[in-house]
Amino acid sequence: MSNPHIGVLALQGDVREHLAALDGAGATARPVRRAEELAAVHGLVIPGGESTTMYKLAHVFGLLEPLRERVREGLPAYGSCAGMIMLADKILDPRSGQETIGGIDMIVRRNAFGRQNESFEAALDVTGVAGGPVQGVFIRAPWVESTGADVETLARIDGHPVAVRQGNLLATSFHPELTGDHRVHGLFTAMVRAAH
Repeated sequence: MSNPHIGVLALQGDVREHLAALDGAGATARPVRRAEELAAVHGLVIPGGESTTMYKLAHVFGLLEPLRERVREGLPAYGSCAGMIMLADKILDPRSGQETIGGIDMIVRRNAFGRQNESFEAALDVTGVAGGPVQGVFIRAPWVESTGADVETLARIDGHPVAVRQGNLLATSFHPELTGDHRVHGLFTAMVRAAH
């Protein structure tokens, strides 16, 4: 599959930036807002934004269960920042009633790196991404508190995993879509091709 169709969950967050990054990585990118659009893609990006709002909107749009089902069936998915929280099996500090899609055997801590005014950038060596460090943009970012045995840590800051992979699922604490560097999206596009 040379040109996979990859959706970006378009309920809230950095949708346009992810669509552009996926196009730059050689995928055909499209927004996903409904279950029938989800059924038509080979992979899915869950963008940064606000994880509580994203969960509520997914529920309102009737997407939460279809998302869980497709991930259980093996749909490749990549979550950045809030998307990482959405792909976690557990949240250490959830808002009242907050749920996730799940799929990655990890526990995440929301806003672990601090508030908006504590945002920062860092150069990261990311396993599976060639060509030198990736510039990570961290905005109210989570980190991974712990992982199960099947989760591979791809990058760390101060000992905390900030990029992980489990099977067809990829998650980063940071926002590669904001840098103009499409290599993380390239890694995910390659994962989608390999799964089909």
